[in-house]
Amino acid sequence: MQTTTISIHKTSNPTIIKFEADKFLTNHESFEFSNIDEAQNSPLAQQLFYLPFIKKVYISGNFIALERYDIVEWEDVQEEVAQQIEQYINDGKPVVTEENVQNQKPISIYAESTPNPAVLKFVANKKLVATSYEFVSREDAKYSPLATELFHLPFVRSVFFDENFISVTKSDVAEWSEITTELREFIRNYIESGKDIILADAPKVLKKTESQVEAQFENYDDISKEIITILEEYVKPAVASDGGNIEFQSYDPKTKKVSVILQGACSGCPSSTYTLKNGIENMLKEMLKDKDLTVEALNG
Repeated sequence: MQTTTISIHKTSNPTIIKFEADKFLTNHESFEFSNIDEAQNSPLAQQLFYLPFIKKVYISGNFIALERYDIVEWEDVQEEVAQQIEQYINDGKPVVTEENVQNQKPISIYAESTPNPAVLKFVANKKLVATSYEFVSREDAKYSPLATELFHLPFVRSVFFDENFISVTKSDVAEWSEITTELREFIRNYIESGKDIILADAPKVLKKTESQVEAQFENYDDISKEIITILEEYVKPAVASDGGNIEFQSYDPKTKKVSVILQGACSGCPSSTYTLKNGIENMLKEMLKDKDLTVEALNG
């Protein structure tokens, strides 16, 4: 069995620290416990509350966040806590027991149009994934049981997951008016069944864990880091609201060309690709004070 690795990540709150696993720990549910009695459905949280400095335990997706009392500093105890969590998980013990799943609120899914007429966004009332994933074929979707099942539908061309929504790109064989209800119910029933959306080891295999992303970021040059920061803060939230995503691919300091990858609703629509490319290019020129920058937008 593949062992789980825990990495430590600071947060903006000095009393809270995140311990991130390289696989999913819960079935896409989030839990918060303020004391050991509240944590009766989480053996791991109960064990953590035996540490005298633990004030709150948050468990969500692939991480555990802990809030401490002021009797210690995280620098003094974080390595020991990380080892304890890692050992607990690798012993095969449950993080959260099934009773919590039975008490979850009903799943609702609503469909939302996007600027790309071939893409519809299906929004859930719960978090589905910890980070974005795009699958453009059945073979590509082997790390996502839900995407694999969606590809069995004859009109599904690609699937994009992000946080609480799924963007589906259809082929020309069907109109949205004919298939929207079917897709919405299919997705809702799948999520309610509690089956995996993304396989537990997918973040590690696809280099999507927070520690892997941070390590990759540190390898970039300073200009590339600035570009990534601008994309994350100013562009991604806007394209996510339209059912898409944008990822930095490269920056060539000689030609001053920035290459980005468009995913979900942003991909495959010539007019939206052109508009988005020009918008990003103008923003980068303005914010980086470099009028010679150009942007190449690639479909994912």
